[in-house]
Amino acid sequence: MTASATPASSLSTPAQRLAALRQAMKQHGYDAWIVPSADPHMSEYMPEHWHGRKWVSGFTGSVGTLVVTATTAGVWVDSRYWEQAAAQLAGTGIELQKLGKVRSHVDMLADTLHEGAVVGVAPDMLSRTAQRQLQQALAPKGVQLKAETDLLDGFWSDRPPMPTAPVAVHPAAFVSETTAQKLARVRAAVQEKGATHHLISSLDDIAWLTNLRGSDVEYNPVFLAHLLVGPDSATLFVNDTRLNDEARAALRSAGIALAPYEQVADAVAALTGSLLVDPLRVAASTLQKLPAAVLAVDEGAAAAGSGPAGSTTAGRAAANAAGASGASGAANASDTAGATNAPAATGQTARVQLIEAVNPSTLFKGVKSAADIAHTREAMAQDGAALCEFFADFEARLQKGEVLNELQIDELITAARARQPNFVSASFGTICGFNANAALPHYSATPEQFSEIRGDGMLLIDSGGQYLNGTTDITRVVPVGTPSAAQKRDNTLVLKAHIALSTTVFPDGIGGPLLDAICRKPMWQHQCDYGHGTGHGVGYFLNVHEGPQVISWYAPVLPHAAMREGMITSIEPGLYRPGQWGIRIENLVVNLPVAKPEETDFGTFLYFDPLTLCPIDTRLMDTAMMTQEEIAWVNRYHALVREKLAPRVSGAAKAWLEARTQPLPG
Repeated sequence: MTASATPASSLSTPAQRLAALRQAMKQHGYDAWIVPSADPHMSEYMPEHWHGRKWVSGFTGSVGTLVVTATTAGVWVDSRYWEQAAAQLAGTGIELQKLGKVRSHVDMLADTLHEGAVVGVAPDMLSRTAQRQLQQALAPKGVQLKAETDLLDGFWSDRPPMPTAPVAVHPAAFVSETTAQKLARVRAAVQEKGATHHLISSLDDIAWLTNLRGSDVEYNPVFLAHLLVGPDSATLFVNDTRLNDEARAALRSAGIALAPYEQVADAVAALTGSLLVDPLRVAASTLQKLPAAVLAVDEGAAAAGSGPAGSTTAGRAAANAAGASGASGAANASDTAGATNAPAATGQTARVQLIEAVNPSTLFKGVKSAADIAHTREAMAQDGAALCEFFADFEARLQKGEVLNELQIDELITAARARQPNFVSASFGTICGFNANAALPHYSATPEQFSEIRGDGMLLIDSGGQYLNGTTDITRVVPVGTPSAAQKRDNTLVLKAHIALSTTVFPDGIGGPLLDAICRKPMWQHQCDYGHGTGHGVGYFLNVHEGPQVISWYAPVLPHAAMREGMITSIEPGLYRPGQWGIRIENLVVNLPVAKPEETDFGTFLYFDPLTLCPIDTRLMDTAMMTQEEIAWVNRYHALVREKLAPRVSGAAKAWLEARTQPLPG
C-alpha cells in the first residue's frame, strides 16, 4: 500500500492518528472505515499487533468498535466502559457511542451514507458472520463493503510485530486426553455435520486440541495458528521455528503436519469436498481466496448457519457486531449446520461447499473431564493459599501505617501466586480499584493514573492465575478503615445475589441465560442491578473467558450453549455507584449432578459446586439483612475454605485465614 503522506513520527495523539486515517481513506476511496476489536482468530484478547482501535482512538478498553467517516468518528462500547471511554476520548474528536442508548454503528452507516459510498474494514479483523451482517445491512442502501486491506499499515510505522513466543507441550501429567483421541472426537462430529474437512482458527480450540500451549496473547496460553482437519490428516499452520523438538514429536505422533502460518488461505482454496467452519470464529481473510460462488450466501442458508454476532459475559466478553469476535464463544453459530454456497452464478466452479456450525472443539472443551476438575481443584487450593498470604501481608502493612497504591497491590498479589507450584502467569490484567475506581467494572490502574489506599472505604480486587493445572478467577472486596452502613448494605445485597445462584439446583441442559434472573432477584427487590452478565465459562489452563455457556439475560438461549455437567463457570454479581464505590463477589463453580435426586421422572438435575477457596469478608456483611439460610451458607463455605487451606498456610497467613473464616452468629 502507498504510505500516507502524514509523517508517522508526528502521530503521537489520537487526534493526529484520526487525521491520518481520514487522509488514507480519502486517498483510497473510502467513505467510512471500521476498526473493530478483533484479530484473524476472532479472539476476545489479541496480540498488540491488532490493537488498532486502541492505537487510533486512545480508548484502552478490551472491547469496542471505532467507526470513522470524513466528518464524524465514534467508538461504540457497552455500559461497562462508558465512564472509561468518556474520559479517554475527551478532546480526541472521537465521540462516545453508548451501546443500548444509540443506534448501532451498522445502522448509523446504513442510515447516513449516500448511495455508492464505500465502507472499508481490514479483512483479518472481520468474521464471516460480521461480514455477512454488514453486507446485508448496507447493500439495500446501495453502500458497498470492501474488506481487502488494512489502511493502518500505511501510517502505523511502529506497529507491534506478530508475536513469536515459543510453543510447548502441556505436560502429560495434566492432560487427560491425547491429541489423537481429541481429533477422533472432532472428526466424528465433523462427519455428523456432513463435512469432509474442518477449519479451526480459534486459538483456544487449537491449543486444547493439540495439547500445546504458548504465550502469544498476554495472560492467555495460546499461540497463533490455524488447524485444518481432514478425514485422515491434519495440518497446523504455524511459524514452526517456535516449536521445540518435543512439540514437533507430539504433533507427528498425532498425525498433524506443519505448514507456514501464512499459507492457510491457499490451502483452504485448494480443498475439494465440504468444509465446516464456525462463521463467528473465522476471518474473512482466511476464506477470501475461495470462489465468490462459494462465499455467496442466500438468506435461508445464513439463518441456518449462524447465530447472533456475539454476547456480553460477566467477564469482559461483549458483542462486537461489525467486526467482531465471538468473544468467549458464548453466543455462536447455530447447532444446525447450514450449507452456505449459493448456485454458481458467476461462472466460477465451486470446488468446496461451506457448512457453518459451532466448532465441535468448543463444545468438547467446555465440558471438563473428571481429571481436569481434580487438577483445577488443586490449582484453586494453591490460589487460595496465595491469597491468604497476600491478604495477611496487605492488612499487616496497612496496620503499620504503610500507604500502598493499586499498582503495588497488583504486584504483591502476583508475587504471592508466583510462589505456588505450577504458576505460569496472571490469567488477566488485575482489576484493583479503591472506592470510586471500583465503580468502573473494568478499571485498570496505570503508572499515569492510580489511587493510593488512604482513609475509609472498600477495595475491590478481581484477579486470577494461570497454572499448568488450571485457571483461576476471583473477585473479593475488603474494607479499608471503617466501612459505612451504605457500603455494608450494598455489599450484603451482592452477597445475597451470589448465594441465590450458588444454591440453585437446575435441570441439566438448561440455557445459562435463564439462570441469570435468579441471581439478580435479591437486588431487583431493592431496585438495584448491574450492567454486566453474571457468569462466563472458564478454561483449563486456557482462556479465562471460554464458551459455550454464559449466564446473562441478554445473551441468546442457544441449544449448544446449554449448561452441562463438568462445565466451569463464574458467578459474579456486582453493584456499582459511579463516583463512590463498586462491589463484585466472584467464585468459580463446577456443574455436578445432585448426589441423591429426589425425583427420577424429570431428568438429571445439577448444582454448582464451589471451586474457589478464599474467605468472603464478613466485616462487610449486615447480618440483619440476611436470612438464616444465607448465614448458614456463608458459614458452610468458610468451613470448607478453612478445611482445604489450613494445611497449606502457616504463620500470619494461617492466623488471617482463621480470623476471616470465623462463623457468623445465628
